[in-house]
Amino acid sequence: MNARAAFFTAAAIGLAGLSVAAWAQRDPAYAAARSAGQVGEQPDGYLGVVGAGSADLRALVANINIQRKSAYTQKAAASGATVEQLAFTSGCNLIAQTSPGEKYRTPAGEWATRGSGAPTRDPRCV
Repeated sequence: MNARAAFFTAAAIGLAGLSVAAWAQRDPAYAAARSAGQVGEQPDGYLGVVGAGSADLRALVANINIQRKSAYTQKAAASGATVEQLAFTSGCNLIAQTSPGEKYRTPAGEWATRGSGAPTRDPRCV
């Protein structure tokens, strides 16, 4: 599979991260950290801690990211895309779905707070 085909395959199944995100949102600690701006979505498809964060917060994020990687790995194996391609596409989608006031990491690597407009995403996001 060439790189272009693999990217579009990953884009087509990039919703894998969404089911993991939906699962995580049921956790009140995750919801509280997200609304407080302590965590945010990253272009690589994984959740990040904004700032140092407590040990409990870092453990929560690590657990969510383990679940995401597992979902990405399963979907990648089924699709022929790489885990990285699937995670990147999911990152694009998850950042696009942030709500105003939520944190996300820009392509430059800085944390930003989503405003009323579209978030700044990697130019490769479709």
